[in-house]
Parts: sequence; C-alpha cells; structure tokens
Amino acid sequence: MAGVGLGWWWAGDASAPAAADSAGAPDGGEREILYWYDPMVPDQHFDKPGKSPFMDMQLVPKYVDEASGAGISIAPGVRQNLGVRTVQVERGRLPGSISVPGTIGWDLRLEEVVSARVDAIIDRVFVKAPYQRVQAGQPLASILAPAWSTALAEAQALRNSDSAAAQTLQSAAQERLRVLGVPAGASTGNGRIALSAPVDGVVTEIATREGATASAGTLLFRINGTGTVWLEAAIPQAGVGEIVPGTPVEATVSTLPGQVFEGHVETLLPQIEAGSRTQQARIVLENPSGLLTPGMFAQVTLDPTGGEAHPLVPADAVIGGGDQTRVIMMTPEGRFQPVAVQTGRSGGGFTEILSGLDGGERVVASGQFLIDSEASLSGALDRLNAGGPERDAPPMQGMETSTPRPDAKGEREVLYWYDPMRPEVHFDKPGKSPFMDMQLVPKYAGEATAEDVEPAP
Repeated sequence: MAGVGLGWWWAGDASAPAAADSAGAPDGGEREILYWYDPMVPDQHFDKPGKSPFMDMQLVPKYVDEASGAGISIAPGVRQNLGVRTVQVERGRLPGSISVPGTIGWDLRLEEVVSARVDAIIDRVFVKAPYQRVQAGQPLASILAPAWSTALAEAQALRNSDSAAAQTLQSAAQERLRVLGVPAGASTGNGRIALSAPVDGVVTEIATREGATASAGTLLFRINGTGTVWLEAAIPQAGVGEIVPGTPVEATVSTLPGQVFEGHVETLLPQIEAGSRTQQARIVLENPSGLLTPGMFAQVTLDPTGGEAHPLVPADAVIGGGDQTRVIMMTPEGRFQPVAVQTGRSGGGFTEILSGLDGGERVVASGQFLIDSEASLSGALDRLNAGGPERDAPPMQGMETSTPRPDAKGEREVLYWYDPMRPEVHFDKPGKSPFMDMQLVPKYAGEATAEDVEPAP
C-alpha cells in the first residue's frame, strides 16, 4: 500500500506541469461564451443554451473572441468566391477636363461699320451681296457728298497755291477734312468719292442701294473680321468654380473632322441661366484660315488647372447618396466596416472624398454591396448613422459580425412583451401571441424609447 501511494503521488506531481501548460495554451482551453441567441431574432440574448422560444431551432453561442473588434470578418476563401477586391485610397486631383457644346459667333471686337459722315447720295454699290469676303482698301461704294467735295476742292486749291496766306491755311483745310470724316486718299476728279473696306473680313450687312440718299450717321455696311471667333458655351454651375479667364480650350466641329481649334476663355458672363443652372463662357478661338463660321455647332473641352488634392476612390466604391453616402473600408486587422463620407466631383472613373477618408486606407471596390448588406443586418449602419443600440445579425456563411458587449452576461430589465407583427400592443408577461402562432418577444429597458414607456391602449 505504501508503494501504491508513492506511485500515485509521483504520477500526480509529474502531470501537474503538463496540465498547467495545457490550461495556458490558447488552443487547448475552451472559448468563453458571452451569450446565446437565435439567428432569426439576434437582438434577444439568453444566458444558457437551449431551444429558441421563437423558432424550432437551437440557440447559437456568441464567443468573446468574436466580439473583440468592430466590423465584419470574411474568411479568405469566401472573400475570393465573392470577388471582393480592395484598393488603396490615394490623394490627387481629378482630371479637370470639362466637355460641353457651344455655338460659334462673330468676334464683335473685330467688327467695323462704314457709315455716311455727311449727307450724301449713293452713286454706285460695288458689293451688293451680304457675306461676301473683302480685303482692306477694297471699294464698297461711291457717293456724291457736296460737303466733302467742297472741302476737298478747297484743300486742293490751297495745296497748289504758292502764296504765304495759302500756306498758312493748308493746316486748317486738312483739319476740316479730318473733322468731316473724308476718307484718306479721296479725290473729286469726277465729283464722286469712294468708300473702302477698313479691314479684311466679311460684309455681314448692306443697308443701302444705288440712288438712295443717306443722311449723316446712316449705316451703309457692316464688316466682321474672321481672324478670331467667339464661342458661347454653357458651363454647368458645378464646374464654373475652377474656370478663370485664360483657361485653355480646344474645340472640334463635325464639319471639319480631325481638326482641333485652340483658344482660351475670355470671360464668364455674370449671369446664371435659371432653367439649366449653367453660366455662359465667352471663348475666343483662333481662326486664321477662316474655316470657322458663325452658327457652327462645336464641342468644347476646357482644361482648368490647379485645385486642392483630395482622397480619390473608384466611383464604384461609393454606396448610397446624400447624407447616406458611405464606402466599405478594410481595417488593418482585415475586418470590413462602413465609413460615412462626403463626396465631391467625379470624373475619369474616380470620385473625390471631401471628408471621411484621409488617404492611405483600403476600400472595397468590388463586392461592396454584399458587405454593405451584411453591415446593415448587423446594425453597423445604425451605429454609423444614428449611434443607436448595437445589434447582431445572422452572419452569412463564412462571415462573422462582431461588436463589443461588455454587459452581455448580466440580467436585463424587461419592460414588456410584444408581438413583432403587432409591436404597438404590449403585454405584461411572456406567452404566446394572440395574433400570430409565435412567442411574445421581450422589450428591454435599454432598447425602449419615450413612446415605449407608455404602452398604447
């Protein structure tokens, strides 16, 4: 008996270190359970296992290590099967190109008018058809103007005189010709004075005919230059902020395929079109060959420069809109969680993030809608938007949702019981619903609102 006792003591003493090592090993001990829940009613927790009072199924345990961090955990195999792809958020500037249509018109800075400076009679008209191209100095019409003829004759006589008095009056005669607006080089050989084109261009308006009389100031011809043209383009209000005078522009027209006309923004007209929310930009295009003509429809590409750099995410990574805009971010621990963001402009397949991200994070660019649905079921979106009570949802196979619950083991005060199909009717004890073939559900104090404290009749 002494030998048996000694052997028993020796065996126990030798196995003690091994037992201690086994207890301290993370894989050897059992996982600590926070509570049990029904996956179909995940917000109701139970302190022991058993059968669900709501559905014909066993309660599921919630472990402590599953609630160690917020977010959704997806097994690598499931992630690959779902096609989840993440990209790193980088800071940068969106391509600033803005493409809008526009209409070409005359550059009014190159417009010249030919008018009668004195009362006259139109003797002959040499340019009779509008939109005819003319060169500078080309005769447009000849007129009979007594005031001009008299002034020219006096100046000619004084110029040919050798007397001292005539020499002193020559400067006064030339000043009179200038005041009357007599064209340079005009003569009165036959009493007729020719009116010539002041610049190269197109005669866009003819307001007289042969034999007509013209009083002083009457418009006779209008000539528009063709070296440059104006292009009026409607810029969306959202893109006006980065356009300034001098912004480079390229324009193309369908009638001249393959040709690109360069220019710049001259000014933004100080008026917003109320119906379309656009602002007119006056663009000056170079037209040395005269190929661009008013009335042409052009496609304009503006390239504003500068602007502040922002975090850029793929446009497909953005979910929702307005106050509900969010992206799915991958944490350094490999979990996925929704992040509220404020978006800016979009272009080139990317969207600016004005707030919510700093750059360097990883966001989901493919398969984010499946994760977003799981986050919605798990209550992550409720916590994101309203800071409401956290809830656990039935996870997809291969997915785990986890949120910390420090007091999950404690008893919770029940205010009343209710039927989920008739939540406005409250009961003071558990049991079966009189409306549906299902058990009543408890409403806990931490989940109640002001309206829940006073039950409806």
